[in-house]
Amino acid sequence: MRTTDHAEENTSAAAHPGRRPGSARGAHRRAHVLRGIALTSGLALALTACGGAAGGDDDGGVAEGEDVSLSVTTFNEFGYEELFTEYEELNENVTIEHNKIDTAENARDSLRNSLGAGQGASDIEPLEVDWLAEFKQYPDRFEDLSDPEVEGRWLDWKYEDALLEDGSLIGYGTDSGPQAVCYRADLFEEAGLPTDRDEVADFLGDTWEDYFAAGREFVAESDSAWYSGSDNVWQGMINQVEVPFQDAEGEVIADTNPEVKDLYDQLLEASVQDELSAGLTQWSGDWSDAFQREETFATMMCPGWMLGIIEGNAAEVEGWDIANTFPGGGANWGGSYLTVPSQGDNVEAAKELAAWLTAPEQQLKAFEVVNAFPSTAEALESEELLSATNEFFNDAPTGEILAERAEAVETQPLKGTEYLTINVAIQDAINRVDVDGSDDPESSWQKFVNDMEALR
Repeated sequence: MRTTDHAEENTSAAAHPGRRPGSARGAHRRAHVLRGIALTSGLALALTACGGAAGGDDDGGVAEGEDVSLSVTTFNEFGYEELFTEYEELNENVTIEHNKIDTAENARDSLRNSLGAGQGASDIEPLEVDWLAEFKQYPDRFEDLSDPEVEGRWLDWKYEDALLEDGSLIGYGTDSGPQAVCYRADLFEEAGLPTDRDEVADFLGDTWEDYFAAGREFVAESDSAWYSGSDNVWQGMINQVEVPFQDAEGEVIADTNPEVKDLYDQLLEASVQDELSAGLTQWSGDWSDAFQREETFATMMCPGWMLGIIEGNAAEVEGWDIANTFPGGGANWGGSYLTVPSQGDNVEAAKELAAWLTAPEQQLKAFEVVNAFPSTAEALESEELLSATNEFFNDAPTGEILAERAEAVETQPLKGTEYLTINVAIQDAINRVDVDGSDDPESSWQKFVNDMEALR
C-alpha cells in the first residue's frame, strides 16, 4: 500500500527505453536532500518555539449523540474509503472528512508544517515507518493511544516501534510490508526459464548473489531487464540491515558502515556492469509506463501493497505471478501508523475511530481492497486472509504467501530520526549511477559522504 514514497515522482513524463541523461536531475535531487536536512532542523526549531502541546477544547471528548466531524489524512492508498462510510453508518452522529494526499513525502511535509504552526493537522494523521522516529521526538504533540483493550493486537515489532520511552503509544499500526518476489512468468518462459511459482522460488535462490546470478542467466536470453531499477532492489536489501544509518545514540554511521557500502557496491555492479537494471526511477512516469511495454523488466521486490500498484500500472498485461521467496531471508518494507495530534478539537472521538480502523476486522477489509497486508496477529491467523488469492497474479495464494513472508521477518532495522533523509540521499547516489549515468559508483558515493557530513 505505502512506502516512502509509493508515488513519489509519479509524473506524466513519456516513457522511453534506456537510461535518461540526468546530470541536471541529479543536481536537483541532491539539492532536495540538502533541503531535507535543513527542514529537519527547521522543524525542531519550530516545535521548540511553540512550547507546550497545542491542545483543543479541554479533553476533546464528545458527548454521546453530539454531532462531530472528524478529519482523517492518508496518503496513496490506505483502502479506507468504504470503511469511512461504514463507520458513519454505525455512528450516525459522526461525519468523516478524508484528506487524501498523493505521496507519503507530501503527507510528511504537511504534518511537519501543522505541528510547527500548532494548528492545521487533521484529527487523525498517518506516520510512515521510515519517518516514525522523526515524529517520536515530539511526544507532546500527540495523544497517548495506549489502552488495555488494544494490548496484544499487533505483531510485537509493529507495536514496539510505536512505543515511547515513558511507555506511551504514539500510533496504532495499520499495514505491514512483508516482501516476496513478483515476476513476469511470460518473460521467464520466453527466456527458457521455469514459470511455476515454486520452481521460480528455487531458481531465485536464497541470497542476493543467487538473485543476481539468476538475473544474469535471464538477461543472457532476453531483451528485457531483470528489474526496473536499483532503488526497488535497494529497499529490499537495506531493510535486512539491523543497524544501517544511525547507531543507538543517533550518530550518523551510514557512510562509515561497511555493510551499507558493500550492499551499494554489490547492487551497482549487478545493475550497471551486469546490465540487470532497466534504469528506471521507481514511481516516475517512465517507471509506470514501462509496465505496459512488451520488453520491460521481469522481477520486482514485492511487499503486499505493491501488488495493487503493479496491477494498476499493468492493466490487461498477462503474466504476472508471485514467488514465495525473498533474497537474503525475510524483510519488511513499509507500513504505517495512525496518530491523534493533540491540537485537535475531538481527540477522544478520533482515538475511537483510529482504534476501529486498525482493528483486525478492518485490516482484513483493507487487504481485500488494496492488498494492505495486516499487522495484527489475529488477522494474520484468519482463514479469510490465508485463503485469499489474487486473480491478476495468476490466482496466486497471496494471503498464504505473504503470511509466510511475514513469519520470515527476523530483523527490523534500527530507524533513527534521520532515516528517511539518509535513505533518500543514498538512493540518489544509486540513481546518479544507474538512472542518470552522471556519476560512476565511487564519485557518487563521495557525494553521499558529503551529504552525511552536512547532516552531522
